[in-house]
Amino acid sequence: MESDDQGVYVGRAAADAAADRGWLLGHFKPPGDLRHSDDVEIKWGVHPKGERRARWTGGEKRTALLVLISGRFRLEFPGRDVVLAEPGDYVVWGRGIDHSWQAEEESVVMTVRWPSIPGYAVEAAG
Repeated sequence: MESDDQGVYVGRAAADAAADRGWLLGHFKPPGDLRHSDDVEIKWGVHPKGERRARWTGGEKRTALLVLISGRFRLEFPGRDVVLAEPGDYVVWGRGIDHSWQAEEESVVMTVRWPSIPGYAVEAAG
């Protein structure tokens, strides 16, 4: 949205996220962009009811935090599902814990992952 020479970027999550499959910050942003980071990734995920991750992650090497902003969102882990139902509900999972997800209702979630490393992008289901 707006960047200046003093190292400040001002944006709007919904608009900026729509331009990059939800991602606001991470290794995938161009070098020199304030939103480029090898340390952390941040996603503003807007998911219609019924949407699910195209496939499970494999060989997970990141730690993640997912916070429900609105809706109802299911995280699937080996042997356990977690449903986030109230705004502010969140789940944290560590390295080595693969996952998938499904939006049980239209949902908005914010995901923070660290470190930011390539190799996990999945094409949208459909």
